[in-house]
Amino acid sequence: MNTAVVTEQTCGICLEDSKDPLVLPCGHSFCGVCLDEWRSRYGVEQEMRRKCPICRARIPPSKEMVTSLHSYRAQKQKLEDRNETSSERYHRVCYHLENAEAEVGADWDGVTALEDKNDKQTVVMPDYIARAVGTGDIKSVLRWINANQAEDRANAKTSVITTCVPALFLAAGGDHMALMTILLQLGADVDCRNSTGHTAISMMFNRSELAKEGVSDRIRLLLSWGASFFPGDGISREYCIRKARICGKPEHAILLESELGGRRCEIFNLSSQPELNGKTCVADEYLPDSNLYRVTLETKSKEVINLDPDNLKRRDRTPQDCGYYIEFKNGRTSQPTRVP
Repeated sequence: MNTAVVTEQTCGICLEDSKDPLVLPCGHSFCGVCLDEWRSRYGVEQEMRRKCPICRARIPPSKEMVTSLHSYRAQKQKLEDRNETSSERYHRVCYHLENAEAEVGADWDGVTALEDKNDKQTVVMPDYIARAVGTGDIKSVLRWINANQAEDRANAKTSVITTCVPALFLAAGGDHMALMTILLQLGADVDCRNSTGHTAISMMFNRSELAKEGVSDRIRLLLSWGASFFPGDGISREYCIRKARICGKPEHAILLESELGGRRCEIFNLSSQPELNGKTCVADEYLPDSNLYRVTLETKSKEVINLDPDNLKRRDRTPQDCGYYIEFKNGRTSQPTRVP
């Protein structure tokens, strides 16, 4: 293997093949998550957070950071145009804008941003579609998505002025489980972020969302599709666990504290029931006293059994391997159908 290939494909932090690779102008490549963790080690004012971990060359801001900066600037200008400079919202936007400017750095050239090699052109959804997603109007949303399949409309976002909220994020906030599932089946990125860095699952741990009755189902749906947590205040696993406990939802905290809690898994090396090897299940609950997981098999019977974590490995849902699917026909969504 030649040096150029290693440099391009190997993360300079974890030393494994880069996941969601980001290549810096200096030529060094890192996993997106690894680079986020590097930045989070240092305070906003510390220059090291903007230096390459290997050669200390400057790291340009990420596209998310730049989008966040532009979003807060646009919101600030809009409030100033309305003469609302004494409002609480204006002061809150100014606070976030100050943080966004510090994140980007005073020496940013105003143009250069890190490019994700897997990045696709973001589609901005019209306001009427944003409203349709927010109200769970599946028919209107699907009609719009199917009208131009050359565009990645399942991952469309709202405009910069409304913090670039992804469609899945909007559906989750509206407690529209069927629409969430359909969007994921169509390829919506479960980890897609808005301009402030939040994902659908981190948003589920806001106080207002935790107070809603159906939040557990939405959290579990996102976890089964491989939802990730990222470093940073408000989006890390630790923050979400702490928030769940503060809001009186210890069951959600316990779910996140276990490695496989809520995850879709594949059973393997189960000598006591070899017929289950290769089958999929969802790890519903971790039982600490016995170090077992209570899982629900993805079979017709939906049998519930207890399994050792050594017999489980993650197998996140994907559009090609979703385990079950739902359809929207004649104005209605079908019951979940198990994939043979």
